[in-house]
Amino acid sequence: MAGLSVKLDVRSYSGFKAVTFLCLIILYAPLLVVTIYSFNASNSIASWDGFSVHWYVDVFTGPESAKFKRAAWNSFAIALIAATVSTMIATLAATGMIRAGKFKLRTLSFGLISLPLMVPEIVTAVATLIFFNAIGFERGFATIIFAHIAFCIPFAYLPIAARMQGIDETVEQAALDLYATRQQVFTRILLPLMTPGIISGFLLAFIVSLDDFIITNFVKGAGVETLPTAIFGAVKQGIKPNIMAISTLLLSVSVVMVTISYFVSKTDKTT
Repeated sequence: MAGLSVKLDVRSYSGFKAVTFLCLIILYAPLLVVTIYSFNASNSIASWDGFSVHWYVDVFTGPESAKFKRAAWNSFAIALIAATVSTMIATLAATGMIRAGKFKLRTLSFGLISLPLMVPEIVTAVATLIFFNAIGFERGFATIIFAHIAFCIPFAYLPIAARMQGIDETVEQAALDLYATRQQVFTRILLPLMTPGIISGFLLAFIVSLDDFIITNFVKGAGVETLPTAIFGAVKQGIKPNIMAISTLLLSVSVVMVTISYFVSKTDKTT
């Protein structure tokens, strides 16, 4: 009927629930299996000998604990630095893209910011490795940080930009009418309103850096290990139950960080 809009509800289509459950099973069943077998008392992953937290204790006190603790420290240090720097850059980029009005190459600039999200990670890893080799930059801790900063910027940018787009520009205009400077408007009005988006962007960038394996494996130097690369190295020697315990702990950190990021991003935008 003319003049009436019909809201499309994909849940009404036949087979929607079946496809949804299938996707959830494919995505989360392997994670569930890893979590369950991390509590297996057996030394082998082929059999279940009862519930035990032995392998979690082994992660912190076992013969390989020193290696994994060092790798975990590297991972958290790199993630903290990369997330902090990428969030600062993303905040400035979002301010320029959204509050600077229309300018030449604006679309191209947005495309460049979003490029790491669209390019396969293996391509980014190879390109980063070639770049560091071309400029003669020795691979090590610093190369991982630089690569992670570049890769994490779009993940930090998206929630920050979304938050800024939801802030009414009249608030800033009112402050300017009251003789506030541009710097005061940004630091005292815009930045506090953007804080939930900035925190959300930081947390997403942090978890992306913490979990990254492909780029890290390409650009890391000899003797430098992060938790994902240390886990990969251990798996090549055989899958042990302590690897499942470490993977579950890493998964738990990721879930907590993403959950916090989600709820922070939903914070009310009122002043």
